[in-house]
Amino acid sequence: MPAPSLLPFSSPPLGAGLGGGGGGLGGLSARKLSSPGAFRLTEKFVLLLVFSAFITLCFGAIFFLPDSSKLLSGVFFHHPPSEQRPSGGEEEAGGGAGSREDAVAAAAENLAKIKEDHERALREAKETLQKQPDEIQRDILQDKEKVARDNRGGGGQGTGLPVLLFRQPIGAVGREPTDPVIRQKRDKIKEMMKYAWDNYKRYAWGLNELKPVSKQGHSSNLFGNIQGATIVDALDTLYIMEMRDEFAEAKEWVEKHLDFNVNAEVSVFEVNIRFVGGLLSAYYLSGEEVFRRKAVELGEKLLAAFSTPTGIPWALLNIKSGIGRNWPWASGGSSILAEFGTLHLEFVHLSHLSGNPVFAEKVMNIRKVLNRLDKPQGLYPNYLNPNSGQWGQNHVSIGGLGDSFYEYLLKAWLMSDKTDEEGKKMYYDAVQSIKTHLIRKSSGGLTYIAEWKGGLLEHKMGHLTCFAGGMFVLGADGAPSDMTGLHIELGAEIARTCHESYDRTTMKLGPEAFRFDGGVEAIATRQNEKYYILRPEVIETYMYMWRFTHDTKYRQWGWEAVEALEQHCKLNGGYSGIRDVYANHPSHDDVQQSFYLAETLKYLYLLFSDDDLLPLEHWVFNTEAHPLPVLRKDNKEKEDNSK
Repeated sequence: MPAPSLLPFSSPPLGAGLGGGGGGLGGLSARKLSSPGAFRLTEKFVLLLVFSAFITLCFGAIFFLPDSSKLLSGVFFHHPPSEQRPSGGEEEAGGGAGSREDAVAAAAENLAKIKEDHERALREAKETLQKQPDEIQRDILQDKEKVARDNRGGGGQGTGLPVLLFRQPIGAVGREPTDPVIRQKRDKIKEMMKYAWDNYKRYAWGLNELKPVSKQGHSSNLFGNIQGATIVDALDTLYIMEMRDEFAEAKEWVEKHLDFNVNAEVSVFEVNIRFVGGLLSAYYLSGEEVFRRKAVELGEKLLAAFSTPTGIPWALLNIKSGIGRNWPWASGGSSILAEFGTLHLEFVHLSHLSGNPVFAEKVMNIRKVLNRLDKPQGLYPNYLNPNSGQWGQNHVSIGGLGDSFYEYLLKAWLMSDKTDEEGKKMYYDAVQSIKTHLIRKSSGGLTYIAEWKGGLLEHKMGHLTCFAGGMFVLGADGAPSDMTGLHIELGAEIARTCHESYDRTTMKLGPEAFRFDGGVEAIATRQNEKYYILRPEVIETYMYMWRFTHDTKYRQWGWEAVEALEQHCKLNGGYSGIRDVYANHPSHDDVQQSFYLAETLKYLYLLFSDDDLLPLEHWVFNTEAHPLPVLRKDNKEKEDNSK
C-alpha cells in the first residue's frame, strides 16, 4: 500500500487543523460563518466526509495491519508507543506542517517493518516446506512437549517438579558383616574404590574418565560434550560404601558444573543408563533434590529421540537441536534392541518423580511396536528400523546388541511390585525361546548361550552375556512352579562357564568373548576378543548367585577377581584395562572406565556384604548397577516401613 493513501486528509486547510495536536478543528474556526451557531450545509457535508475517512483509516489500521498498535501510535501521536508523551505545551504549539512530515515518516517506517515481517514469514514458510515430513512432525511434537513443560512451570530446569516427601527406601545402608574375614575383604574393596576415585580426582576431575597410564582425562564420544561421567556414575557407590566426604564433593560438582545445555551428539542409551540412572539412584539414596532436578532435566532433553514414525528412539541425539540418527553400521539405519530396550526402568522413574506421564508413555509404546511384530522362533532380532517398524537382519544375541533388553523386561516386572504382567509375559516367553534355540552344552559339559544368525548358530559367548546367569536366578521365583529349580540351575551353570573363561587365562581375568568350537572351550581364539576392560558382568552374576544360594564358592571366585585386578590392572595412576589376558605381561589400554566404579566395585562390595544392604525385594539395579527402588503401592509401603 503506497504511503499517501494512509493520509487522505492532507490538503492544507484540513491537514493543518487535524495536525495541530490540541486545536481540534482550529483550521475551520478561522472561516467567516454566516451565522454564529451553525455551518453551511456544504461545510457540514465536507466535514462528514472527512470524519468518515478518518474513522475508516482507524479501523483499517486496527484490524488489517500487523503490529497496528505501534502503527497507530506513530501516525497519530508521533512517538513510539513505549515512550512517554512530553509534558507541557511544546508539542501542542508545534504547528501543522512539521506534524504532517512526522506522520508521513512514521507511516513509512511502520510500512517498512510490515514488509520485513512479511518477508521473514515467507522465508520461514519456505524453509518449512523444504523439510522432510518426519522433520516437520518432530518439530511439531517438540513444540507441543515444550508448551506442556512450560505450562507445568518446569521449562526443563526442574522448577515445576511436584513437591515430594522424601522417604529413604529400605536397605540404603546395611550392617557391617559379622565375620571378620569377610569384613576385611569388604574393606579392601572399599580401599580399591577410594584409590580409583582419588586418582580420577587428581588427574581427571570434572572430565568423563581417567587415563591412568598417561595420568590425564579421557572422553568418549558416547557422551558428546557432557562431562563428569565418572562422578555421576560413582555417586551411589560412594554413598553405599559410606564415603561421605567424597559423596559431598561429587554432589557439589553436580550442582555447580553438570551441564546438559551443550551442542553435542550423544548415545541415548549410554547417557540414560549412566547419567539418568546415576542421578536417580543418588536421589533415592540421599534425598538431595539436585539429583532429581538434574535427572528430569536430562530426561526431557532425551525425549526428542523418540520423534520417529514408530516412536522407536534414535540411537544418537543432538541434545541441542533435537536431531537424531542411528549408527551407520547398524543394519541399514536400524535402532538396536539393547539400546531402545534399556530405557524402561529409568523413564518410569522419571514419570514417578516428575509427575509427567510422557516418559512412561514413550517406553510403553516401544512394547506396543514389538508386540505387533512376528518374532522368528520367538526370538527378538537385534535390529529394528524406526521408520518402517520392521526387523533388520536376523541376528539374535543375549550378549552385545541384545543383552539388557531381556534384563529390563524382568526388572520392569519386579520394579512394578510384580504388577507389570505384560513385562513378565514378554520375559518368560523370551527365556523359553532362548533355552530352546540358543542354550547349548559343550563336550566338556559347559553350558553356554550361542548367537543366532539367520537360523545358524555361532558358538561364541561374550563377556557381556555372562550377566545372564544373574538374570536367570533373579527371575527364578517368578517362573512357573515346575521351572523354578531349572532357572536357578541354569544361572549356576552360566556362572560356572564364565568363571572358567577367567580361570583359563594367564591373568585370571576373562576375555571379551570366548568360543566353543574347533576343540576349544571357553577360550578366546581371535586377537580382537582377548581384551578385558574392567567389565562387571561375571562378578554381577556371582553377586546374584550368592544372594540366592549363599554358596561360598561365589565369594571365593569374586575374591580371585579382586586379586587379579590388584595384580594386573592397578597402576600408579588408577586401574586400567588389559589388551590381552593370555599374555605373560599386561599391556594396558590406559582407560579407567566409569563403570568400573559404578558396577565392578559395587557388585564386589555387595558380594561381601550382608543381604540387608540393598535387599533385592526392595531394589532393582539398572544395567549400570544403579539401584532403583521397587515402586510399591502405598499400603504395602506402610506395611514394610512399620516392620
